[in-house]
Amino acid sequence: MISRYETEAMSALWSSNATFERWTTVEIAASAAWHDRGVISDAEMRQIREKSKAPDAARVREIEKETNHDVVAVVRALGEHVGEPASRHLHRGLTSSDVVDTALAIAIRDSLEVVIEATESARATIARRAIEHKTTPCAGRTHGVHAAPTTFGLRLAGWYSELGRHLERLRAARVECAFGKLSGAVGNFSQTDPAFERFALDELGLSHEPIATQVVPRDRHAMVFSVLALLGAGSERFAGELRALQRTDLREAEEGFTPGQTGSSAMPHKKNPITAERLTGMARLLRGYMLAAHENVALWHDRDISHSSVERVAFPDAFHVVHYMLLKLDRLVAELRVYPDAMQNNMDRVRGLMFSQSVLTVMLDAGLDRHDAYRVVQRSAMKVWDGKAGHLREALEREELVQNDLQPASLDAAFSMDRYTRHIDELFKRTGLGS
Repeated sequence: MISRYETEAMSALWSSNATFERWTTVEIAASAAWHDRGVISDAEMRQIREKSKAPDAARVREIEKETNHDVVAVVRALGEHVGEPASRHLHRGLTSSDVVDTALAIAIRDSLEVVIEATESARATIARRAIEHKTTPCAGRTHGVHAAPTTFGLRLAGWYSELGRHLERLRAARVECAFGKLSGAVGNFSQTDPAFERFALDELGLSHEPIATQVVPRDRHAMVFSVLALLGAGSERFAGELRALQRTDLREAEEGFTPGQTGSSAMPHKKNPITAERLTGMARLLRGYMLAAHENVALWHDRDISHSSVERVAFPDAFHVVHYMLLKLDRLVAELRVYPDAMQNNMDRVRGLMFSQSVLTVMLDAGLDRHDAYRVVQRSAMKVWDGKAGHLREALEREELVQNDLQPASLDAAFSMDRYTRHIDELFKRTGLGS
């Protein structure tokens, strides 16, 4: 990952040194399993535990120039730390993927913990802004066109609810990925046995893969990438809404703009939705990583190595990207400038048209035929669109059907926001935001 989008938490988990630290941990757990059955003496096990130190990345690369195999290079470098006679037991009965895949499970599990924490934080920020704007009227839009009135708080509450679903998926992915394997070259325990694997994985806090080949099946990893991509898509949905609201002709909300910030190198007046646009682009990256992970599922026979190069890039990058996105989303919502007056002005621009369904409803309540009522309301609405009437109510009051069969009080009710906010408390309670 380029430094621009790195996060400190993910760098700590996905650096080369962190990777070699996990591989070392797996080697120690396997040695502990051999010690438990008496293959490694007490003195040798003490030596392994006391002297095992994750190899320095530079030393590993130096050995790898000769071996062209990173796991072998790590085992050799680790052996230099442990020393004789205990170092002879390192990697006993294992294949490289036993170490790599089991350590990868730890990395994914720990990374998901970071993502879950960031998601919870962003969700809490959205909750606060949703409550703040619970009854702030704004235009509902479908097809980009004014539809019916809603509130900005209700829209935020929908995002809050969606993030709750993402959290459920992330927690499920954390369980789904926490499977290791120490079953050997093609997964049949030719050099060890299932009890050996259970002992080592228990020490690592992982479950055992029921049936592994030489690798943990990649459908587990594909599921993780799918969840991350879906979280990215949700963040993009939020970002897309905020980008649209910042358009000059709407300007109902806009990103925070700090003193000294530059919007454009050429146009000093510019304030652009750069964070929301960045989230949109990064969501595309997550979908790309997801596709690559799905293609990794179908490896040849008991395994090939085509997945390895993909995962060395995709896993750290995807976790950097999604964590970065969540941190930015959290800040974006926290600092979002909301303009209720602009929201009301944009609603007023369509001169009552947003209340057309409520007008139709009160006409039906008065006993009018639906098709006749719809025809009257639509005809009146088209006059407003065409500039032949100043307001929908004005156009309706010219209609004979309305004059004869509808009371003015009914029209008052039709053009009230009450109908659109009367269930807000219940809707908020559905999401857990209500008391």
